[in-house]
Amino acid sequence: MSTEQIGYADALSELQQILGELEAEDIDIDVLAAKVERAAELIRVCRGRINDAEVRVKEIVAGLDRENDESSPPGAEDD
Repeated sequence: MSTEQIGYADALSELQQILGELEAEDIDIDVLAAKVERAAELIRVCRGRINDAEVRVKEIVAGLDRENDESSPPGAEDD
């Protein structure tokens, strides 16, 4: 699966698998760099998904705040 198509849960799962492989004492040194590179790609994907979710949540909350402000009677203040 390409990095651009992978979801957060799958990326995290693959990261955990790679971490387990990197912690093994018998890791093949010839594949070490490739594993670390793939892990870095997956970390970027996870960070991107988290950032996207954070932006979306903030937009939703802001929308709810606007709806609340619009539905409040004029001159009404929160006490």
